[in-house]
Amino acid sequence: MSNMLVQNATMVLPHTTVVGDLLMENGQITKIQPGGGIAVENEIHTIDATGLHLLPGIIDPQVHFRDPGQPEKEDLYTGSCAAASGGVTSFLDMPNNVPSQTTLQSMHEKIATGNQRCVTNFGFFIGATESNVEELQKAVGAPGAPVAIPGICGIKIFMGSSTGDLLVNDSDALHEIFTNTAGLIAVHAEDETRMIERKKLIDGRTDMAAHAEWRDDETALIATKRAVAYAQETNHRLHVLHLTSGVEADWLNGLTSMYGEEGKAHITTEVLPQHLTYDERDVDELGTRLKMNPPIRYQKDKQTLWNRLHDGTITCIATDHAPHTMETKSKGFPGAPSGMPGVETSLPVMLTHASKGACTIEQVVEWMCYNVAECYGMIGKGRLEEGYDGDVTLVDMTTERMVDDANTWTTVGWSPFHGKKLVGWPALTVVGGVPVFERTSETGPKGSILVGEGETGSPLLMTPWN
Repeated sequence: MSNMLVQNATMVLPHTTVVGDLLMENGQITKIQPGGGIAVENEIHTIDATGLHLLPGIIDPQVHFRDPGQPEKEDLYTGSCAAASGGVTSFLDMPNNVPSQTTLQSMHEKIATGNQRCVTNFGFFIGATESNVEELQKAVGAPGAPVAIPGICGIKIFMGSSTGDLLVNDSDALHEIFTNTAGLIAVHAEDETRMIERKKLIDGRTDMAAHAEWRDDETALIATKRAVAYAQETNHRLHVLHLTSGVEADWLNGLTSMYGEEGKAHITTEVLPQHLTYDERDVDELGTRLKMNPPIRYQKDKQTLWNRLHDGTITCIATDHAPHTMETKSKGFPGAPSGMPGVETSLPVMLTHASKGACTIEQVVEWMCYNVAECYGMIGKGRLEEGYDGDVTLVDMTTERMVDDANTWTTVGWSPFHGKKLVGWPALTVVGGVPVFERTSETGPKGSILVGEGETGSPLLMTPWN
């Protein structure tokens, strides 16, 4: 069933918010009528959305679904179910799997797994190493000859905070990648050399405050400046992942743009809901649940990130969904691994911020839908607009629910937002005109997945970046 009529919804359209109807046929949005009254000749699945907001499906541009290799943490099926429960209809997954995804062959195998297992749309990064430029070129192309393969969204470079062959810190290797590839490059920007030097400053400490002191804002800024310099020198498309520090955000002001300018590198960046919500006070309280890389920082950083999100320096919102078992997260600092789940709560967290006046619902849609699609050149995604794909979510802005570990869909079964009261929970998530998730009084707060593995979703198609 890829035909659906949504009636009486409060629709967040590209330039206005109105009550009306939206029709999806053969997986695409075919008619939007403010005020309602869409009539259909044949029987069609109809939803009365009175009192609910209809948004484009959320696009999460940074997740770690741990597939292949770590099913005890997540896989593409459980991760996409968790995504759907949070109103996420498309995601971009990282290559630090077991084994790492660093060849075109491994990417084809992962895409095949996605087709077999995902319930949402998906795209995958190929991982850069210090010696795999030829494989990167096969996946995304070379300068003057870009390639767009459905399901491949770009190159991921770990400039720090990785292990094995995915760590790329050598200047010559970085320069070669930026010079000789097309496509979008996304970077984890932490300077490995500085982290190694500063590690001795926290040796012996077991308090979580040490984490942000070790991986300080200068560690992030050095790497961000390096990545931007390479992008500017080679005129390469660059996306700086999970911005955490105020100094980075301030430094990037005036350098980022949605569309770029002639002769200048096109640079964008993102922020995570946890960095807009938590600070050092929460780290003291919640401990290793909030341990991640780059770290949760300080009140001043959080405020600056909000300011730069509002002024457009920061382009979009991701989650960096990176699940670890609670058994390993309970090892304390420094033994607990870094990372936390996020796809189930990102939209309710941001809509709760909107309900409290930190932003508007329209801005949340801009940051989590429109801008993500534009950043990656996604075809047919990110808007409630005729001709676009029928990926939508209906959210309830009136019912407050508490986040509970017991109601999570992620394999690891916990959330960093456990105990927080949020609004904006998805009541229905639709992928390609097909309902994939619902949350009703009958299902309870956890909700229910409505489709089987691989029944919905498809590889995302990107416009090639030269």
